[in-house]
Amino acid sequence: MKKITSTPALAMVLAMAMFITVGTGCKRKKEVEDPKPAGEVLINEYCTGDSYMSDNKTFRASATGESMNRETAKKISRSNAEDEIARTISATLQAVTDNYVNSTKFNNKEEVTETFNNLARTVVDQQLRGVITICDKLTKKPNGSYVSYIAVELSGEDIAAAYSEGLQKDEKIKADYNYEKFKETFEAEMEKLGNQ
Repeated sequence: MKKITSTPALAMVLAMAMFITVGTGCKRKKEVEDPKPAGEVLINEYCTGDSYMSDNKTFRASATGESMNRETAKKISRSNAEDEIARTISATLQAVTDNYVNSTKFNNKEEVTETFNNLARTVVDQQLRGVITICDKLTKKPNGSYVSYIAVELSGEDIAAAYSEGLQKDEKIKADYNYEKFKETFEAEMEKLGNQ
C-alpha cells in the first residue's frame, strides 16, 4: 500500500501538533491573592453586604449581639439593628425637613422645623414596630457564647406616608403644606441614601 502525503497536509499536521504541545504546556495564570497580614484572621459576618444596605426605596440596618445566653444575644442584635435603622431614618427625615422647609414659604421657619422634627421622632418610634427581619443567623463560639447576626428593613414609602399624614394633621403646617413638594424632597434624599 502506497502512502500519499502532500506537503501542505503534512505542514498542517505538524502545526497542529506544535499548537497542542504549546497549548497544553502553558498553564493558566493563577489568581493572585493578596497576602494575609500577619496575625490577622478573615471574619465572616452574616447579614451584611450590598443586599443588606439601604437603597432608594428601603431603609435597612445590620447588627450583631453576643452573649452567653442565646435569647440575650438575639435581643442585643435586634436592639442594635433597630437603633441603627432609627438613626438612618432620623438623619434622612432631618435632611428632608431642612430642604423642604427652606424651599417653602412658611412664615416662622424655626417653629415649623421644630414641629417637623418632633413629628419625625414620633413617626420613627411608631414605624419601628413594623420593622421586618430580612436576615437572622445565630452562631456559637467555642467558649459557649452565642453571636446573633440580624438585618432589618422598613419601607421608605411607609415612612414618608406616615410622616406626611402627621404633617397634614398639624394646624400650623396644614395651610402651607404641599404633599408633592414634600414627596419630591423625600425621594431626593432616598436617592442620596441609595447612592452611598
